[in-house]
Amino acid sequence: MELKEVRLEKPEDTNLILGQTHFIKAVEDIYEAMTTSVPGIKFGLAFCEASGPCLIRHAGTVPELEELAVKNAEAIGAGHSFIIIMRDAYPINVLPALKMVPEVCNIFCATANPVSVVIAENETGRGIIGVIDGEKPKGVETEKDQTNRKEFLRKIGYKQ
Repeated sequence: MELKEVRLEKPEDTNLILGQTHFIKAVEDIYEAMTTSVPGIKFGLAFCEASGPCLIRHAGTVPELEELAVKNAEAIGAGHSFIIIMRDAYPINVLPALKMVPEVCNIFCATANPVSVVIAENETGRGIIGVIDGEKPKGVETEKDQTNRKEFLRKIGYKQ
């Protein structure tokens, strides 16, 4: 078995969600979850089929984001993995619906940060071991940092 690191490609103004699912029907169900969670959402989705023709299945509302999702899925190449690249929406807006999709097994990350995917590869295929999401901690928050965090959440409307 060989370990590999795959650095995902994404524009700064996007978020991504990387997960695992188990059935070809997931492409349509994830698409529906995305579009019903945020009307007018801009995203691209790609899914690595793990049996049969083993194709990268894809869908989306913005061709550029769909192409980027496919490019990242090709780089990851892990069976039953899916990636969503989204713009002008945030994972917090769609994660509850995605977690309710019957085929979705796992969400590895949902982020705007740079992401590397740690892959294990053997003679039959690839699997996602984990992700490196953003940077490592630079310290522990102080009382002032806590106050700033709470004020920020209220300013952007996520807390009252």
